[in-house]
Amino acid sequence: MGTVAVVDYGMGNLRSVAKAIEHVAPAGMRVQVTSDPGELAAADRIVFPGQGAARDCMLELDRRGLRAPLLDAAHSKPFLGICMGMQVLMERSEENGGTACLGLYPGEVRFFGHELKDATGERLKIPHMGWNQVWQARAHPIWDGIPDGERFYFVHSYHVVPKDPELALGATDYGIRFVSAIARGNVAAVQFHPEKSAEAGLSLLRNFLHWNP
Repeated sequence: MGTVAVVDYGMGNLRSVAKAIEHVAPAGMRVQVTSDPGELAAADRIVFPGQGAARDCMLELDRRGLRAPLLDAAHSKPFLGICMGMQVLMERSEENGGTACLGLYPGEVRFFGHELKDATGERLKIPHMGWNQVWQARAHPIWDGIPDGERFYFVHSYHVVPKDPELALGATDYGIRFVSAIARGNVAAVQFHPEKSAEAGLSLLRNFLHWNP
C-alpha cells in the first residue's frame, strides 16, 4: 500500500497526526515522520501538518531543504496540508509583518482582526479556537461519508484568501465566512485539525489515504 510521509520541519503536533493516520491506515501502509528530502521524494503520499508562525515555518522549511521537495510532491502525488500546512501553500501571509510563502496557489493569508463579532454583536475571541462547522463547497473524495456542516476542531488567528474562488473546498463562519478547505488536482488542504476532530477527522484522514487523484 506504500508509504505516507508526515513532514517534520520542527513545528506541529506530529505525534498525534502520525498516530491518527496509523489508526486509519490500510494494512501494509507505512507511516513515516521525516524531514529527509529523499524520503519525501520516495513516499507515495504526503501529509504536511503544522502550527505556529508563518515566518518560522518558512525559515525551517528552507533550513532543512524541504521547499523544493514539498513543491515537487504537491505537483505529483496525493498531498494533504493541515493548518499551517494549508496556509503556506499561498503566496504570502500577513503574519510577522508579511511573510513570503510557498506560492503554490495565488492568494494570501489574512489576520482575522480584533473586531470580529457574532450575530448578536458579541466580540469573538482570537484565535478562533474550538469546534466549528465546515460547509462543503463541492463534492470531493475527502468528504466521502462526512455530512455537510460537520464540526471539526480549529486553532488559528489567520485564514486563507485564495485569488481563485474555485480553489475553495469548504467554508466556515466565524464573524466572517472564510475558506477552511481547498483542493485542486492531487492537493487537498484543511485549516482545521483532523487529528483532533474525533470520528469526522479520522474519516477525512481515511478518505485521503484511499484517494487516488
